Amino acid sequence: MTHVLILGGTAEARDLAALLEAKGVPLTSSLAGRVSRPRLPVGPVRIGGFGGVEGLTDWLREQQVSAVVDATHPFAATMGAHAAQVCSSLRVPLLRLARPGWVQHPDAASWTWVGDHVAAREAADAVGGTPFVTTGRQTLHHHVEAWAERPVLVRLVEPPEAPLPDAWTVLRSRGPFAVADEEAIMREHDVRVLLTKDSGGRFTEAKLDAARHLEVPVVVVSRPARAEGVAEASDAVAAAAWVEDQVGD
Repeated sequence: MTHVLILGGTAEARDLAALLEAKGVPLTSSLAGRVSRPRLPVGPVRIGGFGGVEGLTDWLREQQVSAVVDATHPFAATMGAHAAQVCSSLRVPLLRLARPGWVQHPDAASWTWVGDHVAAREAADAVGGTPFVTTGRQTLHHHVEAWAERPVLVRLVEPPEAPLPDAWTVLRSRGPFAVADEEAIMREHDVRVLLTKDSGGRFTEAKLDAARHLEVPVVVVSRPARAEGVAEASDAVAAAAWVEDQVGD
């Protein structure tokens, strides 16, 4: 039996699920469960972790999965590593579906690229003024102590995991965002440096254009390394074609 597992939570994963569902390919989309009201794909969905490598191994065996597409967020390195390890051991075909990053953005050469969130904070310190942090709630612990007394603007989809300093301002919203709106936010809060990560995609790219218009420096956390030897696709159409090659008669 054909059964495709999509490790999802991204727009690309939802697009792929829709394409495979339309083609009649049996699938399950898996979401980590970190967002309280996620955008759900079409077709069967499971929510929650697998329980590490052992749990994922058991699930693939029990469900007789014939192919896996890792369409998780570009920074979901742990899930990607687990998928690569399990699929290799079970000899299940694995594809990494990842949207292109912002390395090819016209302004990329003018940004400060760093390898982690501590380095991003240090780069922001070199600029001074109010930072606009858009790297997600799971990264904020890198900054709380160092910036406890500093005005910081943070944008989150979900509430913060722990109380944040009184000097901080939290915006709760989810993309896509418009350039004009991003400019207005940066002006209102007197943003002097933008901290982001190389997520790529169209939903959150507007802040980069707004930063250029306002001459706000940008600090970008580079993507983590992924397992070597895994096939890759940059869009859902290519991923769907790969799936059909793997599960076709």
